[in-house]
Amino acid sequence: MSTDNDLHRQLEAMRPLLVRFALLQLRNEALAEDAVQDALIAVLEQPGRYAGQSSLRTYVTGILKFKIIDNLRKCTRERQIDAREEQSEDEAIDALFSADGHTQAMPLQWGDPERTLEQKDFFAVLEACLEKLPAKTARIFMMREWLELETEEICKELCISASNAWVLLYRARMRLRECLDLNWFGGRQVRPLIAP
Repeated sequence: MSTDNDLHRQLEAMRPLLVRFALLQLRNEALAEDAVQDALIAVLEQPGRYAGQSSLRTYVTGILKFKIIDNLRKCTRERQIDAREEQSEDEAIDALFSADGHTQAMPLQWGDPERTLEQKDFFAVLEACLEKLPAKTARIFMMREWLELETEEICKELCISASNAWVLLYRARMRLRECLDLNWFGGRQVRPLIAP
């Protein structure tokens, strides 16, 4: 980092992305803002801890990850899922399968995953797909896959059974697969998000 002003400018430039990312998990604008603010303060209070072994964005996102986990652990209750939301999700998942239990269509070939992950646009589409998921489904997916929490801890935080957690994770993965097939891997040059 060349100067404190340079660091401030870089952090301010990445703030909107960090807020969107925190909001995706926390589903509360004030909590997301607070988590991002705490992460940025942690960086600014000890700028010497950033050793440059990764990008500044990766470093700050790592700190934000722990701020989000701390926030989730503070929350002891989760809003009840709307029965209509769960029923419509079941119907959408059921439509992906034939009567004999096989998938209606094989997933599209996704190509080289490492190369895809390098593409910034992919993350914008993934984020948009996550935002189209029901709130609880997206939250559990993010807790498991991004925050890397164990199923037992997720169940404890959200007051759900392990079976329910696995069902919601399965639904999330199926809906994300469908959304990414449609909006990213379908070979479109321009990728408008048309969520399933």
